[in-house]
Amino acid sequence: MTVAIVPAAGRGERLGAAGPKAMVLLHGLPLVAHAVRGLLDAGRVRHVVVAAPPDHVTQVSMALSSHPPVTVVAGGADRTESVRLGLAAALARVPDATIVLVHDVARALTPASLVRSVTDAVAAGHPAVVPVLPMTDTVKRVDAAGAVIDTPDRTELRVLQSPQGFAVDVLRRAGGELAKVDVPVHTVPGDVAGMKITTPFDLTVAEAVVSR
Repeated sequence: MTVAIVPAAGRGERLGAAGPKAMVLLHGLPLVAHAVRGLLDAGRVRHVVVAAPPDHVTQVSMALSSHPPVTVVAGGADRTESVRLGLAAALARVPDATIVLVHDVARALTPASLVRSVTDAVAAGHPAVVPVLPMTDTVKRVDAAGAVIDTPDRTELRVLQSPQGFAVDVLRRAGGELAKVDVPVHTVPGDVAGMKITTPFDLTVAEAVVSR
């Protein structure tokens, strides 16, 4: 049994939004509606909990009113706290859940196929799973003065995406933080459609993708 958490309490300043990032419109629908639809379309998720800004819980709830297996709760001061609050709410509704997905609201166009890939990998026995893409840009390490130190080998680097999948007990022990997961983290191939919508430029690209 799988549940999903969408920590969506961000304010969306980098997007130039006056309200929460979750409610920024993409092709006429809020980002949070796209993100939730992708999770549910995968056919693996029993219930979704969205952790919204405390002062926008009603607004986000109304935006998701057409998605019955969704609960909106007040998020915390940071992502980690929002994940903890979301996990508690998800397990209150689906106590027998064994898998939990944590999905970024900014990755609103993540395809259902990627959601299935992550979920199936956890179900196959990997207690922590993340989708990744190879890094194509050349990366430099620089010092405090901005001088180049060296060039990391990008063949060993990956770009992290979401949803990230966990056995419920693993995420609970980690307190909602991927960095504190105490088991090996397995990777599956990501998808370029799962881009993170963070800036107005990203939103323009996402609009073009949806329109196409």
